[in-house]
Amino acid sequence: MRDPGDVLLISCYELGHQPMGLALPLGFLEASGYRPAVLDVAVDPLESAQIARARLVAISVPMHTALRLGVALAQRIRRENPTCHLCFHGHYAWLNSEFLLDACADSILAGECEESLVHLARTLEEGGDLECVAGLGLPGKKSGPLLGRQAFVQPSRHGLKPLKEYAALEMDGQQHQAGYVETSRGCLHLCRHCPIPPVYAGRFFILPRDLVLEDIRQQVAQGAAHITFGDADFLNGPGHSLGIVREMHRRFPELTFDFTAKIEHLLKHGHLVPELRRLGAVFVVSAVESLSNTVLQILDKGHTRQDVQAALDLCRESGLVLRPSLLPFTPWSTLSDFRELLEFVESEDLVEAVDPVQFSVRLLIPPGSLLLQHPTAALQVGELDPQAFGHAWVHPDPRMDLLQRRVTATVERAVHTRETAQETFQRIRRDISEITGEKALASNPPPAAASPRRLPRLTESWFC
Repeated sequence: MRDPGDVLLISCYELGHQPMGLALPLGFLEASGYRPAVLDVAVDPLESAQIARARLVAISVPMHTALRLGVALAQRIRRENPTCHLCFHGHYAWLNSEFLLDACADSILAGECEESLVHLARTLEEGGDLECVAGLGLPGKKSGPLLGRQAFVQPSRHGLKPLKEYAALEMDGQQHQAGYVETSRGCLHLCRHCPIPPVYAGRFFILPRDLVLEDIRQQVAQGAAHITFGDADFLNGPGHSLGIVREMHRRFPELTFDFTAKIEHLLKHGHLVPELRRLGAVFVVSAVESLSNTVLQILDKGHTRQDVQAALDLCRESGLVLRPSLLPFTPWSTLSDFRELLEFVESEDLVEAVDPVQFSVRLLIPPGSLLLQHPTAALQVGELDPQAFGHAWVHPDPRMDLLQRRVTATVERAVHTRETAQETFQRIRRDISEITGEKALASNPPPAAASPRRLPRLTESWFC
């Protein structure tokens, strides 16, 4: 197990970033004397020689898209190397553990699990009893996610594809290489539609300050001019996060960054927003999801439509771009909600701040979702489809499902034809008008204060 490639770490998709799902496990394993091969299939193909050499394959699946890709890879690996041990790790591994253990996985890990991944490698190496590995889900033995504090090891970027292969920051007509770090894992909040609460149950764990700063340094050495802080919510621990970006700015004053934070946290910690902007923040991603207070309440988002407006105004006052992520299609959303969302985005000059794909996002309800505990959801959500990794649902108004398909097709075409966000936005407006048979939404001129330049963004537009 100690020869190069005996352990193979695979990432399938991490939103266009150099994957933390490789860097952190790689650091733990290297610190224990292993020499894993690493592969991100988002940028490189899986070779048969890598499969044949591996005795342990660990596939990182932190999200739905990664899981879909990972299952297909696991089935291939199982065919070509039936004796290697296949372990899935990440949020979606635990949520879908029953299916995975039946279909293609030998084991499952989730939560704070890197130490257990090392223990798994050592146990396989020594021929020991796998049931002794903490938190390891096995066929016939489902284990809960690990929620104990680990002694963190420095993430290793050794062997990963260079940053130029990944998403870049696009700003002021130029592209800048972007790195990716996390200052914490898990989340304090229990938004019902999010995959994190079923795993972390309202807990979060900070990564040591010096470890994060060293990870930033090694990516700056690779050419990073911008850093994405990939925490589920950068303001879960505002003192910890702010301390890191203050020191980062002192060491690398030209470095810019982006982060993700709840609308609720932007308002609660609004006094920090101007300082974050001065320290180099160029945009913040926030899960607005919907402008319908009914939908927001069912999702337990912790904010209202009025709060969205307040957070937008707060960020604008500080010169920080707010890039909303959206969830327009749920069983409780209406055609009126969608029209109102388009009107709000246009009237608030947000067309360039919303990646068009956000207008097509449909609610995913994975196994174990907290939404299943909500009485309204129980009436609207169908049976679990294990092979689709979620519960099916059909909107009570068939026009909403039709609109979602139409908008998805519109966005996909736009990607291939390299349309501008404004052009795609106008096509989406026509989509809803054609489906409702109503007069097309009147197009409003942008506000006089709108900037003619394109707003800062990452070149990978998928946030979920």
